[in-house]
Amino acid sequence: MKTIEKNVSLVAFCGLFCGSCRAYLKGRCKGCSENTKASWCNIRKCCIENCIKSCAECTKNGIENCKDFRNPIAKIIEFFTGTSRAKCIDLIKKMDYEEFGEYMNKNKLVSVKK
Repeated sequence: MKTIEKNVSLVAFCGLFCGSCRAYLKGRCKGCSENTKASWCNIRKCCIENCIKSCAECTKNGIENCKDFRNPIAKIIEFFTGTSRAKCIDLIKKMDYEEFGEYMNKNKLVSVKK
């Protein structure tokens, strides 16, 4: 598998980049798309059911109005970490999955700052 292909496959459904995640790097997680144990993740379920790679491709309500994307736990995590999955989704839309994956991998980022 080429590095670029790996970077693309490690873009999570919610816009995070698994390739820089400590759990992934330590072998404790296979990454979002391969983690079949993540049945608790409503974003993952939604993307799989709608046959889309991430929330960047959503044509329903957009992430601004999505109760799964804007859940209370995610808001708390983003508040304390100063990160933004929404900005990740915006970057995916502006770049594409390949460029986004390369950017996140190069900068060793899981998410981008607010």
